[in-house]
Amino acid sequence: MHRTRWRSIRVLALSSATLGSILTATAQTTPAAPSGPDVSSWQHIDGRLIDWFAVRRAGHQFAMLKATESLNYINPYFVPDSLLMRAAGVARGTYHYAQPGLPPEPQAALYAATVLGQNGPLDLPPVLDMEHSGGLDPAGLINWTHRYLNTVRTLTGRMPIIYTYPNFWKTAMANTDEFTAYPLWIADYRGNDQPEVPGGWPTWTFWQTTDRGSVPGIAGGTDLNVYSGAQGDFAQYANMGGLTGSG
Repeated sequence: MHRTRWRSIRVLALSSATLGSILTATAQTTPAAPSGPDVSSWQHIDGRLIDWFAVRRAGHQFAMLKATESLNYINPYFVPDSLLMRAAGVARGTYHYAQPGLPPEPQAALYAATVLGQNGPLDLPPVLDMEHSGGLDPAGLINWTHRYLNTVRTLTGRMPIIYTYPNFWKTAMANTDEFTAYPLWIADYRGNDQPEVPGGWPTWTFWQTTDRGSVPGIAGGTDLNVYSGAQGDFAQYANMGGLTGSG
């Protein structure tokens, strides 16, 4: 297509400031990676509920919520948080805080019974939080982890996510590469462009970037996380359905 000379002159006459404004506006319209906090009872200071509508208005599409720990602990705020998250359109991940000094199958059963499957609308897959060895050596801990994950996968019908941090995995788990089929949620607060990925995982799915974040609607500090896209479209991964345009 031929362009007239005067149009070419007008294009060349655009000031650098104008071009800068255009580039800035374009950058601002680029969608950010899905992000969200993770919370437990600690974020309910003085018994206050989290304002999940404020969390969603701040741009966070998901949150990770502690459900259970050990053989008998259920987060006392699990039910109200779950209900309010769904009402606000915040996708919900839930996690079990592992106590490997106790048998894995009953812990998996407690978790699955508490979260009621973790495969409804706005549900991310179940998460196993691995931070302590429970006194097990690496071989014993690897066996424990396989047993827990297999049980949860059977009970929920979804492939669980593993949460850990690099040093724990490299030491307590002997940097095993036996779990690379499971999505990785890695905690790494060093401020690098990318987190350290242990255990032969080809990539990370969620990254906990800080434990000192601040989110509107949540009293006090909280962890912050970002989704990499490794499991594909976030809305599909989180069973968001027709809610993808919310917020």
